[in-house]
Order: sequence, then structure tokens, then C-alpha cells
Amino acid sequence: MATRSVGPRDAAFTAFLHARQPALLRIAWLLTGDLPTAEDVLQTSLARLYLAWDRVEDPHAFLRRVMTNETTSLWRRAWRRREVSSSELPETTHETAYDDTAGIVWELVQGLAPRARAVVVLRYYEGLSEAEIADTLGISPGTVKSQASRALAALRTRIPADLQEDLS
Repeated sequence: MATRSVGPRDAAFTAFLHARQPALLRIAWLLTGDLPTAEDVLQTSLARLYLAWDRVEDPHAFLRRVMTNETTSLWRRAWRRREVSSSELPETTHETAYDDTAGIVWELVQGLAPRARAVVVLRYYEGLSEAEIADTLGISPGTVKSQASRALAALRTRIPADLQEDLS
């Protein structure tokens, strides 16, 4: 059996992957809202990064952009909008779904439109500036501001009354 030698490119990519994979999976999960789709988005994004590895100056920024674009492509596809049958009802009450405030807030974030969710994730989870978000999503900084404002307004209207007191 032949042993494959690992070149410096593969070693650098592997080191990056080992250091960043858990955080990248979390970002993908936050963007997509479910783990299987997040894994698919991350795998596709990592394949694209590997092919462009020699040309990419900032791999983390490149991956954010690719993951965001891939997520956008997923929700634009017609088959994604079809109804999916399930043996369980998707509705849950806040009391039974989560025991903590962060879980309730995350459930509300998942209910946002995909682009609004992407803006919220990149702004408040990744800590990117409006200009960086605009560059990542390929939109203007003004659109980032309006999307963030609308998303936060929507979240405020959806927060249960008992939780609003806790967050004040």
C-alpha cells in the first residue's frame, strides 16, 4: 500500500481545518438553522476553500462569504420551499422547548427570514462590522443596517412578556 505524502498546502489546510472546524460548523448551523444542512453547507464551503487555498488571503473571511452564499442558494431553490411531512408537529411552547433565555432567543432568531438571520448571526455572533457584513453578503451597508433594524424589531415583538422583563 502506497503512502501519500502531504505537501505544505495540505498541511496548512489541515491545520486550519483542525483549528477552526467547530467554530465554522457553529456559524453554518446558525445560518441554516439545522445541523444536517449546516454540515452540507460547511462541506461544500470547505471544498471550495481547498480549491482556492493558494489564492485566498483570509480563509475565515472567504469561508464566511461562501457559507453565506451557499445558504442563500439553498433557500432560493424551489424544492426547498415545498412542504415536508413529519410525524411531529413543529410548534413548541417556550416552556417545553428550552429551559434558558438563550435557547428562547435562538428559537426566535430561527424564525427570521434567511437574510435577516444571516445579518444577525454575522453581527452579533461573529461580531463583524456593518461594512464587513455588507462585503460578505454582497449588499450595501445601508441594507445591512435596515435588515438588522427590522430583524431586531421583529425579535422584540416576538419575545414573550415574561422574558422581556428578564432582558430589560
